[in-house]
Amino acid sequence: MWELTKSFRFEAAHSLKGTTFGAASEEIHGHSFRAEVSVRGTPDPETGMVLDLGLLERSMEEVRKALDHKLLNKVEALGTPTLENISRYIFERVQHAGKITRVSVHRDSCNESCTYFGPQG
Repeated sequence: MWELTKSFRFEAAHSLKGTTFGAASEEIHGHSFRAEVSVRGTPDPETGMVLDLGLLERSMEEVRKALDHKLLNKVEALGTPTLENISRYIFERVQHAGKITRVSVHRDSCNESCTYFGPQG
């Protein structure tokens, strides 16, 4: 079993109400995000690839454009712009590209990340 991971970066702003960070979190502020999308499988005998990463890259680029330099509070279908919701949002938009096993979103400057493994059940 192999797992491939491809990442992309985006810059975005948000505001979050009701956190322990208080007023600082409620003000619009920005972050640099790094998202990682992982697929798992066995390489195809003919191609030697688990997945053509070009197909995954196309899907990831569409998501990057939807998030990059945006106010995340205004991104439809995202919900409250938390790491949890951002990772779910990305997963839902790239899952058609292959057997996506997880999406991780990092805010390296804050030493924070969240990983979404897809719907359970």
